[in-house]
Amino acid sequence: QVHVVECGGGSVQAGGSLRLTCTAPGYNGRSHCMAWFRQAPGKEREGVASIDSVDAKTYTDLAKGRFTIAHDNAKNTVHLQMSDLKPEDTAMYYCAVDAMMCDDDSDTADYWGQGTQVTVSS
Repeated sequence: QVHVVECGGGSVQAGGSLRLTCTAPGYNGRSHCMAWFRQAPGKEREGVASIDSVDAKTYTDLAKGRFTIAHDNAKNTVHLQMSDLKPEDTAMYYCAVDAMMCDDDSDTADYWGQGTQVTVSS
């Protein structure tokens, strides 16, 4: 059973930073793609960033220049460093393991976490 666990969310003021962490301890080997998505109330889920097994990274427009995704030394652990946060970044952030986002803009993935809430106040 693969569990995906996110942490690091919280409440910050606009311009602040947060670092989200995703880990999948029950996963054997290294996932070919781990990704972050987010969903705000009343809106569809959208991709944020992804990283594949050889550290190739992709960012959607909302993340470019402000967010950075990186592997941790620990297997199947990734971080999402978010800077210059804006109120429109307020959403539940989800980590996905074995995601398709590294290959296309699909939001398909084999495993999902429960999400971590990010709230940015103006």
